[in-house]
Amino acid sequence: MRHEAPSLRDLSQDELFEMLKIAPNEASAKPAERELLRRFRESDSDTIDLFMGWASQAMNGEEWGAALDVLDRVVILDPGFAEGWNKRATAHFAQKEYGKSIADIERTLQIEPRHFGALVGLGMILRELDEKDEAIAAFKAALAIHPQLTEAREALEELEKEQAGQDI
Repeated sequence: MRHEAPSLRDLSQDELFEMLKIAPNEASAKPAERELLRRFRESDSDTIDLFMGWASQAMNGEEWGAALDVLDRVVILDPGFAEGWNKRATAHFAQKEYGKSIADIERTLQIEPRHFGALVGLGMILRELDEKDEAIAAFKAALAIHPQLTEAREALEELEKEQAGQDI
């Protein structure tokens, strides 16, 4: 009798995060990453899901004002929905409103401390603001959760090289 491997949807969130930690390479981490990102987007509300779809469409069209209008409603309707705050942080970042973006990332991380995407976003903002030590800490935090994040690893290596160059 052949046994089916459990579906990723059957695994707990903790098990998925553990899969990220032990994945030997980026390709083997992708299925758990995709499932976690899918779960981050789940709101348990048809209204929120509809608004998030509208916000994504607006963001894809670089209509940041429209996206923010919708995302403001999302975080008011469900202040415990981490992805609403994270998406709004992304829209603020796109408009170079770094203070607002950081505030929304902080809310995201209060709700879901293992939100690796929010940590990478925080690192990107801090790097942009030339807050190198804090950016390094944010990228390291993201990599502690998801060691196969290429973008975070490359940004961290770049910042560490810059820091080493300054210490001479």
